[in-house]
Formats: sequence, C-alpha cells, structure tokens
Amino acid sequence: MTVLASIRPDSVNLALLVHVAGAMILVGGVVIAAGAALVGWRDATATLQRFAYRTLLFVAVPGWIVMRVGAQWTYSKEHLGDLPSDPTWVGIGVGTSDAGGILLLLALVVGAIGLRRARNGGSTGLLKASGIIATVLVAAYMVAVWAMGAKPS
Repeated sequence: MTVLASIRPDSVNLALLVHVAGAMILVGGVVIAAGAALVGWRDATATLQRFAYRTLLFVAVPGWIVMRVGAQWTYSKEHLGDLPSDPTWVGIGVGTSDAGGILLLLALVVGAIGLRRARNGGSTGLLKASGIIATVLVAAYMVAVWAMGAKPS
C-alpha cells in the first residue's frame, strides 16, 4: 500500500481554512453587492443599491478581515518569509488584497455618501459608483483566486 505524502504540514490546515473561508465570504459578498448594484440601476427607489452597500459593509468587510488574518497566519506557518523572495502567487495575492482593501473602503465611503444623498431625495450616482467599484473588485478577486489556485512561479 502506498502512503501519499501531504502537500503541506497539517499544522497549516487551520490557518489555511481561515484564509480560504474569509476569501470565500469576501468574494461572495462582493459578487452579490456588484450584482445587486448593477440590477438596481433601474430601481427608482435605490433599494437594491442600498442592499449592495450593506452587503459590502456587513459581509465583504468582515470577510476581508478574516481573509487577511488567515493569509498572514498561513504565511507565517508556512515560513514563506524565510524565502529569499516571495513566490509570484504570494505577491499577486498580497497586492490584490491590499489594493482590494483600499477599493473596498473607497466603495464604502462613496456608498455612504450616496446613501445619505439618496435618503434626502438626491441622485443615486454615488451608489452606482460604489457598485462599479464592487464590479472592479470582482474582477480583481478572480485574478487572486486564479493565482492562489494555479500558483504561477
């Protein structure tokens, strides 16, 4: 009987699970927010755009935090900092995470201002802009998902 060697040490499993779970929550939240925002462009009451904003705030942001904590924990557990340079897939992941976090915050700020204006009877343009940023995030996170799975060198 052949015994298969594990790809990584078992001590990394929990950290990796936290990272992947956070990433799944983050990507799911951003996809739902982008979809609701895009469909909500026709909604004269901006209901779906408000839903999109709240999804970013209450789903995507906590997912981003859990994903980043898990990523740093996994990085530490796998001793990737001991390498002379980070693998390409780590660089793509860190870059996407950091830039995505900034874009997520930007979408939240723009969306909050847009919500306030929409409640006062103003334009929903900023809510639409928040949805566009969420759509850009979907594309960026798909690149990160590819990098984490394909592990380009």
